[in-house]
Amino acid sequence: MARLKTPADLRSHRWFGAEDLRAFGHRSRALQMGYERADFLGKPVIAIINTWSDINPCHGHFRTRAEEVKRGVWQAGGFPLELPALSLAETYVKPTTMLYRNFLAMEVEELLRSHPIDGAVLLGGCDKTTPATVMGAVSMDLPTIFLPAGPMLRGNWNGEPLGSGSDVWKYWADKQAGRIGAREWQEMEAGIARSHGTCMTMGTAATMTALVDTLGLCLPGASSIPAPDSGHARMASACGRRIVEMVWEDLKPSDILTRESFENALTVHMAMAGSTNAMIHLIAMARRAGIALSLDDFDAVARRIPVLANIRPSGAYLMEDFYYAGGLRALQAVLGPHLHLACRTVAGMSLAQSLEGAKVHHPDVIRPLDRPIGATSGTAILRGNLAPEGCVMKPAAADPRFLKHSGPALVFDSYDEMAAAMEDEALEVTQDSVLILRNAGPVGGPGMPEWGMLPIPRKLLKQGVRDMLRISDARMSGTSYGACVLHVSPESHIGGPLAAVRRGDVVSVDVAARSIEVALSEREMAQRLHDWTPPNRDYPRGYNRLFAQHIRQAHDGCDFDFLEGTARLPEPEIH
Repeated sequence: MARLKTPADLRSHRWFGAEDLRAFGHRSRALQMGYERADFLGKPVIAIINTWSDINPCHGHFRTRAEEVKRGVWQAGGFPLELPALSLAETYVKPTTMLYRNFLAMEVEELLRSHPIDGAVLLGGCDKTTPATVMGAVSMDLPTIFLPAGPMLRGNWNGEPLGSGSDVWKYWADKQAGRIGAREWQEMEAGIARSHGTCMTMGTAATMTALVDTLGLCLPGASSIPAPDSGHARMASACGRRIVEMVWEDLKPSDILTRESFENALTVHMAMAGSTNAMIHLIAMARRAGIALSLDDFDAVARRIPVLANIRPSGAYLMEDFYYAGGLRALQAVLGPHLHLACRTVAGMSLAQSLEGAKVHHPDVIRPLDRPIGATSGTAILRGNLAPEGCVMKPAAADPRFLKHSGPALVFDSYDEMAAAMEDEALEVTQDSVLILRNAGPVGGPGMPEWGMLPIPRKLLKQGVRDMLRISDARMSGTSYGACVLHVSPESHIGGPLAAVRRGDVVSVDVAARSIEVALSEREMAQRLHDWTPPNRDYPRGYNRLFAQHIRQAHDGCDFDFLEGTARLPEPEIH
């Protein structure tokens, strides 16, 4: 067993423990805030990275949870310090929170580096806050626990459960088709989000918190607890107690994150039919840990792991049901034969030990391996002359007829152009048309906005059409559904093949063959790209300029090139 740290070994000792003028200043300022010397001298200093804000409903409970974490830290003999960080409210930040994921990752890393911190509890959940805070903490590599926000309660309308996102798109299509009116729409608006917490469908938030849980960075099963449940508050205090122990043990992300732990995350992702956004985030997180994850790894796992979590948008139930059915630990127990059970967790035990006693209480919500919810996989990575570096589709959420489909392209160069055309009842379009939106990638968006679930044209909605093949270099919400091909890489804005497609070109997708092609010869494709003119968009200054100059493409995780790698930066000088 490794030697436990002593107070003199603590990183914070350099700030508080030395007998010099600078430490005098640090101690006197702590006393200025009303602390006693006994509160901070010789104790682990724990940062509580809080992504709460007044405009983030998913994190509305984090003010209280931060206090509950502090309680646990005090109980275990640590010294808690709450450090606010960028909140990234998914529904409000425009053009997309993805534009700021790396910004938050940098903020977390530098908050931890520049302050007298020995360990961290990360409070996140709303889509990008999970990968961002983890990426920053992994690069800093101090003892860390991730505290997930947890899903909100089920929505309700007319006595039926509503799922955030998924049912919005469903009933919006009915409204556009004239099947429901303004009164019904307003009733749903008031009933779909009934508590704080993240989307209660298998969107990006539920996906990413479950994957971080599977990686071993959460207390086991923490990601499944609904945000308003009293168990969530108890879990927060448990995180506070455990992080103090982890500091003395010097248990860091680098001790937990391995190739095998990421393979576990891929396995759980496929069994949940998780959000397509996970491709980008997991690749970025893995590479921060020095692990070369690629789209091929996703596809290899998708071919052998069936969808077992019967959760919308691919299934029938919601995350609250998933929790009552046994939650993530129950799903992991079912997947046991496919997991690396010796992987470590922040709880100080192996994954196998953390699953002791886990049971499935509702076998229709969490299916056995021999009774998956469908024949199609949760994710498919397609390649071809339209996406030489790959793109992603979620077959389980698509109409099966579009899993092998060819049709004429209907191409749009901007979201506004596309949105206006969708309202035009004279639009020349059929259900067999292939809708294409380009200039919506990492640079073109900027930030890959969630525009990939292109709306169905109004004239087709009135005919009862509810799905079409749609292709873009954008992302889409994890709560979305449909035959949407996303993350086409390289993106059109920098001259990727999507830039060459013209209206009427025949585009084909074959999920079984993992192919995506446009019926153009290599010569014609090359000539069109030679004649192509880049869109007129420039960022003369500021963060957008930094982003455009340094962002990687989707298949590489959309990290900044200057943030890649595992080299540790020097500790700050304390003078």
